[in-house]
Amino acid sequence: MRISVHHARRRRAGRVAAATALALVATLAAAQPGLAAGSTEPKPGVETVAGIDPALTAGRGATVPFVEQEAENATYTGDLVGPDRTPYTLPSEASGRKAVKLDAAGEYVQYTLTKPANAVTLRYAIPDAPAGGGLTGPIDVAVNGIKLTSATLTSQFSWLYGTYPFSNDPQADPNKDWWLTECGCVPSATTPAPVFDKPFRPFHYYAEKRIPLVVPLKKGDTVRFTVPKTNKLDWVVLDVADFEQVGLPKLPPRKSVNAWLYGADPTGRKSSADALDKAIAAGKKLQVPVYIPPGTYKVDRHLVVDKVTVVGAGNWWTTLTGDGVGVYGKYVEDGGSTDVHLADFSIIGNTRDRVDDDQVNGVGGALGGGSTVERLFIQHTKVGMWFDGPFSGLTVKDNIIVDQIADGLNLRRGISNATVTNNFIRGTGDDGLAMWSHGVSTPAQDADHDNVFSHNTVLNPALANNIAIYGGHDNEVANNVVADPVREGSGLHAGARFSAVPFSGRTTFADNTTVRASTFDLNWKIGLGAIWLYALEGPVKGVDVTGDHYLDNGYNAIMMVSEWGVKDLYGIDDVHFSDVQVDGAGTSVVSARAFGSASFTNVDVRNVGWAGVNNCGAFGFPATGSEFSLVDGGGNDGTDGNPWEVGRNWFTPFVPNAITCNDRPPVVTPPAPSTW
Repeated sequence: MRISVHHARRRRAGRVAAATALALVATLAAAQPGLAAGSTEPKPGVETVAGIDPALTAGRGATVPFVEQEAENATYTGDLVGPDRTPYTLPSEASGRKAVKLDAAGEYVQYTLTKPANAVTLRYAIPDAPAGGGLTGPIDVAVNGIKLTSATLTSQFSWLYGTYPFSNDPQADPNKDWWLTECGCVPSATTPAPVFDKPFRPFHYYAEKRIPLVVPLKKGDTVRFTVPKTNKLDWVVLDVADFEQVGLPKLPPRKSVNAWLYGADPTGRKSSADALDKAIAAGKKLQVPVYIPPGTYKVDRHLVVDKVTVVGAGNWWTTLTGDGVGVYGKYVEDGGSTDVHLADFSIIGNTRDRVDDDQVNGVGGALGGGSTVERLFIQHTKVGMWFDGPFSGLTVKDNIIVDQIADGLNLRRGISNATVTNNFIRGTGDDGLAMWSHGVSTPAQDADHDNVFSHNTVLNPALANNIAIYGGHDNEVANNVVADPVREGSGLHAGARFSAVPFSGRTTFADNTTVRASTFDLNWKIGLGAIWLYALEGPVKGVDVTGDHYLDNGYNAIMMVSEWGVKDLYGIDDVHFSDVQVDGAGTSVVSARAFGSASFTNVDVRNVGWAGVNNCGAFGFPATGSEFSLVDGGGNDGTDGNPWEVGRNWFTPFVPNAITCNDRPPVVTPPAPSTW
């Protein structure tokens, strides 16, 4: 009897949710034909992925519901900034290393649609407040020459300063117990004490704004973003616009618990945390999904889930927001959570600085036993998803994670059989995707293993790497597209560091594409590689790299290095590269700064600035040759644009261990990548 009454209430709530959903989409569904054409002849729309022709990344990266258009490819009246790969600059953190700066009323960027759309996500930067904390300002949005709406831009969640763990205070002092490149010293051990300009090392400039376009637009329509006369900001930088056709809100599952019945407030005026807890408890008890209808729900803490399904109406329609908002599995110490399924809502936090002890992540805890996280949009949390193991069996797919203070997603400690696939991640403040086999107890328990990062697009980490593997065994990184890391990281990374358990088994990188992913390390003052293997706290071994494409590398395509203080203790060995393409390297294809060996088979290269191999080994320079050996598996061909003849094995002069060490070779900017 109770169940039948409950079901009747659910049906009534479902009808209410449906009616509300239809009301919410009325403006999106109502066309307004006959809008006047703008006075400026628009450029044709240009779709890109990671700032390049999508044909160069075909079959790789995430399949997303939007198309990217870069501001520099659009019609604009502002100033182009970039290209620039230097840290602490606006273009270096921009998609494609370019953007458009508008610094006067009336200046604009205008896009021409390549597909129908009714919504856009705008990536932008505006100044910080002089004392920190951010500013806000308007941007006008016009469709086909007619002003449609104004959107409010903010820098409240951007702009970090200083050294780790960083601050949103422009007057923050750097950590004076760390080595600082600005003085080439450790300030606390230096007399006289150095003085640093402030703000010190500003970075993390960009933010994203989701904007419904109200009217459904077709291919060929124009969308213009204009600085209005009411603007008081010194400048607005527009980077990239993602145009999307957003569907109607999803209705509740036929048998489900509706969160409204438990008092959840879709207006966001009062807290919905307790109401959602009650709905989640009911859904778990009745073994039916919990449905959160369209609306914005205030949640200022974690919602803890276990053996339950929680779904929204879609990540443009259902939003959880507040200080400390997050959906967490139980921690392993509390038994962990299994059979959890999260889908189709947004989590938008209020995190403005980095405090690593604060659990202010979008999704967290332990979610194993077949749990899934799908189609979420996560913004303004510390880490989009941070999972603490040990546990097994998790799938994370089809999510969008942007504007994070730290990582996009991290699998920490003893997580196995996890699949992270088809996710779009942009604008993180640390690693985009990471597997961290954090050594806490025993290697067998702490090693991440048998996990897969596949078909993800990871763009513009302001710090660290796009994708990183720290220890563990038998993990795979495949079919991803990564681009534009800025400092202290690379596109793809395998590092024995951060107290990770040792590498064992095989670590696989396969069929990934990196773009502009070789950065300049400010501490070492050398260029890293698009893929970077790093022996710091132990050896790196058992790495297979197959089918990767390394495009437009500022320095090296491949870097294998040991920390100077342990260069005679830890090396890099049992590494194999095959069927790899390198299109553009400012210095070298391979830079080796460790002892060990690697083999190369069918590695085709072109547009190399200095030399094929920069082999310093462990810097002992013995008469017998470098301590790092190169094994030629054949088929390592050069093509037009190299200092080698077409078809000639570019690798031959460097095998097996010729010393070709140049600590800082000249850099030649490579041409833009093109079809092989």
